[in-house]
Amino acid sequence: MAIREIVFDTETTGLSPNAGDRIVEIGCVEMLNHIPTGNTFHVYLNPERDMPEAAFAVHGLSSAFLADKPVFAAVAERFLDFVADGRLVAHNASFDMGFVNAELARLGHAPIGEERVVDTLVIARRKHPFAPNSLDALCQRYGIDNSRRTRHGALLDAEILAEVYMELLGGRQADLGLAAANGPTRTTSGGAVVSLTLKRGAPLPPRLTPADMAAHAAFVATLGGSVVWSAYVEADEPGEAVG
Repeated sequence: MAIREIVFDTETTGLSPNAGDRIVEIGCVEMLNHIPTGNTFHVYLNPERDMPEAAFAVHGLSSAFLADKPVFAAVAERFLDFVADGRLVAHNASFDMGFVNAELARLGHAPIGEERVVDTLVIARRKHPFAPNSLDALCQRYGIDNSRRTRHGALLDAEILAEVYMELLGGRQADLGLAAANGPTRTTSGGAVVSLTLKRGAPLPPRLTPADMAAHAAFVATLGGSVVWSAYVEADEPGEAVG
């Protein structure tokens, strides 16, 4: 059964929904089995209040820009339809979920439960204790390009977080289950973990005995001079290049 997750981020007018701060931008990226599908949800919102200078300095969304944008009530059903029953993934998820559930509460909707939420900050702190685990720090550690992130933006941050999330889960891509699960690795200068392929110091001895090879050669001789196998036999003779 496919695992559906929604990696998301919000931008707000401040730090506390209980103090009257509101969401001004939501960005979501859909993932199936930890791989982005290309489906996204993105909207700017009119917070129905002023924009503090400190918040504007973070995301650059002014009151004038947001004046003609929809209020949360106008997009709530679209947002909930996109999320559906998927697992929600966010960095410092308690912050974003606090704002989302505060907006839902204003409309009489039930809150989204903590059991549906994955916090990548918690995962990062467990995986990299005593190291910086901001989104920018994780991008640097895993070699993820965040050069477009000159300011915070909900959709861009969700897209970057989806890449970080894959790395936090082990950096696995779709591989049909053929990748070695516990093979040797090395860590690059950027902090990425790369799988290594071991090579034998000497080739294994052949399993065919001289008698087996003679019997096979005798069988091939019965097939006639035009048999395709002869081309492989000739190419494998000493001094010949193998195609």
